[in-house]
Amino acid sequence: MNKVFLKSFAKTGMVLVFSVASMMASADAKQDIVDARQETQIWTTYALSPYLRAHDLKVKVNNGKAVLTGTVDEDINKDLAKEIALGVDGIKDVDNQIVVKSDYVPKAGNRGYGEVVDDVTIVAAVKSRLIWSKFSYISTKVESKGGRVVLTGNVDSTDAKTAATRLAASTRGVIAVSNQLNVDSKPGATDKAKAAANDTSKSVADAWISTKVKSNFFYSSNVSGSDIDVSTSAGIVTLKGKVTSGAERALAIELAENVRGVKSVNAKELVF
Repeated sequence: MNKVFLKSFAKTGMVLVFSVASMMASADAKQDIVDARQETQIWTTYALSPYLRAHDLKVKVNNGKAVLTGTVDEDINKDLAKEIALGVDGIKDVDNQIVVKSDYVPKAGNRGYGEVVDDVTIVAAVKSRLIWSKFSYISTKVESKGGRVVLTGNVDSTDAKTAATRLAASTRGVIAVSNQLNVDSKPGATDKAKAAANDTSKSVADAWISTKVKSNFFYSSNVSGSDIDVSTSAGIVTLKGKVTSGAERALAIELAENVRGVKSVNAKELVF
């Protein structure tokens, strides 16, 4: 009887041991996943930051504690790296081992993740602004490398080519624009595209116009769209608010006038 009891007890004990071990392994696996997710979030933010992306920074997270290593050229960048890590949900402590060297020069190499994302974002913004324009850019190709934008394809007028340069150059993040667009006023695809755009513009909704004007301001590096109120009635856009200069006011009016469907712009209450 005692032997049977001992065997049963031993089996029960083994089951409990294995169960506890399994639960501990499962908990460790879940924590590893959380650590990896936090490491990735911190590193991605570094890669996207224009102040940290060029530095060789490494991140290791263990149960809510982040260990930062690498080299930066200024104390403020070391502090920034720490604050970014602390801003990630679940990070309770940061061991900032980053070394500051004033003469540090990042290694030259291929474009990093942040630069690629910047260029993709610039291309999307420029394309959007061209699509919203009253001119036709249906065959225009946009490329960006390091904020340097290249425009290729055909347009039907010199005005369209000039407007494309201004739109691209005033887009946030753009450093330079190489406008290689060909002006082709002969009947063809560009004329058909222009006719289609004109037909569409007749029925453009006021709400759509207001949204695109605001978006144009948002993408612009020279206009503070958050301080400008935009409303549209029967294609007439009204701009209200404050700008910092006459140049900014003029650009805001030009950007609004360039949006497809806009008949005129009333900027009497846009002051500086």
